[in-house]
Amino acid sequence: MNSSTNYDIIVIGAGHAGVEAALAAARMGQRTLIVTLSLDNIAMMPCNPSVGGPGKSHLVREIDALGGEMGIAADRASIQRRLLNTGKGPAVHALRMQADKFLYQRIMKETLENTENLDVRQLLVTELITEERTGEKRVTGVVCETGERLTAHAVILATGTYLRGRIILGETIYDGGPNGQRPAMAFSESLRAAGLRLMRFKTGTPARVDRRTLDLAETALQAGDPDAPAFSFLTDAMPDAQTPCYLTYTNEATHAVIRANLHRAPMANGVIEGIGPRYCPSIETKIARFPDKERHQLFLEPEGLHTNEIYVQGMSTSLPTDVQEEFLRTIPGMHHARMMRPGYAIEYDCLDPLQLEASLAVKEIAGLYSAGQANGTSGYEEAAAQGLVAGINAARACMGEEPLILRRSDGYIGVLIDDLVTKGTEEPYRMMTSRAEYRLVLRQDNADLRLTPIGRRIGLVSDARWARFTAKRGAIDAALRLLRERRLSPSAETEALLAGAGISPLRTPMTLFALLAREGDYRVLAAVFDLPPLADDVREEVEIMARYDGYIRKQEEQIARMERLEARRIPADTDYAAIGSLRLEAAEKLSAVRPRCIGQASRISGVSPADISVLLVYLERARRTS
Repeated sequence: MNSSTNYDIIVIGAGHAGVEAALAAARMGQRTLIVTLSLDNIAMMPCNPSVGGPGKSHLVREIDALGGEMGIAADRASIQRRLLNTGKGPAVHALRMQADKFLYQRIMKETLENTENLDVRQLLVTELITEERTGEKRVTGVVCETGERLTAHAVILATGTYLRGRIILGETIYDGGPNGQRPAMAFSESLRAAGLRLMRFKTGTPARVDRRTLDLAETALQAGDPDAPAFSFLTDAMPDAQTPCYLTYTNEATHAVIRANLHRAPMANGVIEGIGPRYCPSIETKIARFPDKERHQLFLEPEGLHTNEIYVQGMSTSLPTDVQEEFLRTIPGMHHARMMRPGYAIEYDCLDPLQLEASLAVKEIAGLYSAGQANGTSGYEEAAAQGLVAGINAARACMGEEPLILRRSDGYIGVLIDDLVTKGTEEPYRMMTSRAEYRLVLRQDNADLRLTPIGRRIGLVSDARWARFTAKRGAIDAALRLLRERRLSPSAETEALLAGAGISPLRTPMTLFALLAREGDYRVLAAVFDLPPLADDVREEVEIMARYDGYIRKQEEQIARMERLEARRIPADTDYAAIGSLRLEAAEKLSAVRPRCIGQASRISGVSPADISVLLVYLERARRTS
């Protein structure tokens, strides 16, 4: 067979999911092909020109810790960064970075093109090839628009919003992908013919306006944070210069224009069929849903350093262009705004994620994986996280190794995937810190401590990264050991030292670790007690671990209890309908999801604690019988 058409892994789509999937597979030694509708739009940011934010920054840090690329590219393309939620605890601290979206694309394109074992081609896939082998359906390759047949041991769907994509702009409706791209119209039917269930979702984007037509003096400047960290644990320095964003608001005049034109809104007149994201609604949805709200916050965000396009964050819309122009000009700073690109909605097909294993493998078709918006999620970060896992597991399957399954206690990536494959989703899924029950342990600052050893084990962490990580981990361990071993007693000498540093006196003997938990600043204690200086990232970890020690230990105990349920495996061939005491709804849900363990079964909607008790009794009887 011609080697140019025979691959270990084919990745369909070169958005954020596809890029991470292809890089992971190729870096793990698999001959990989990534195909895209346009080589000029690899890793395109068709929506907001930013990476990170609440919940999402945790995913970016975890991708980086495992050996992925998003954090590295975001740092290199950064034009502004801010650390959010700093008034709250470290569990919800979030880094958000404005990127030069065109530079981000170029960086990712260069990375793909210069990765060993990886071919990059501009192709439109029209058909999935499957065949029956020893009683199972298996993917064997794809057919392209040109008639080319490409074979592979594994195929990863990273189709984004392109499957039967339909652009809706007021009364103007046409087949298309984001930013004027071609849609993939035929591939959906091929997936249905293979037995996959597809859903219809919707997302949208706001208008872009010409910076030269704005009066930014009427807005509030939003400067970057020079002390905000990088995304990647490998980035040594970030650029000092940061490009500002600007804050403005809608008002009653804006709302009046929108209310007067709601009859022309596709979301109100039945034109839009797909289900949109609840947490990022269009401006017309906001006006209709919250009629008493006097104003809505908007951010004016540069699309890059070498363009005048400004993204109007918070104003996603599919209203006609004349309405968009009218309401934009009611907003402070935009009274003379000229629209460069109108906002629009896009409908697309995606997989019901209940068809997936926790490895992101499709249950009924061996060798087929799916990642990103193809699984019903929203956001670049959610897509990249899934792409990384799909690429890892497709590669491991090709190597005959067991899949990597990240648990909910391992990271936000584990939470994301478990939510999708266990609960499914009825709207585009967005990651939020509230979805993670162990969020005090799953902080963005400790993603490397949690996941870099896993990345090393599976072959994605280089020697240089590993050396850097082990040095940091060793410094943290040494500092904690010193603080826990060194004890203080309430003596005159100690009290004089403490008083000189403005530290409250001791009431009882305590370790320096306990004193750090009370005072919170290692640098103050280091000056008083002649402790070794610590690098900023090491010091941050030590301070957090001391300050939240009791809470962290409680959460680790909760994780240990849950892991006992995660360890109780459920045989894949369990006949739930035959378990007499199980409620009918529970049996149906369990049969549909086919959970791998009791822990996952307990998280299925419609399965009660009583059902879990019945299942545990059944499994114990089966164990004794066998």
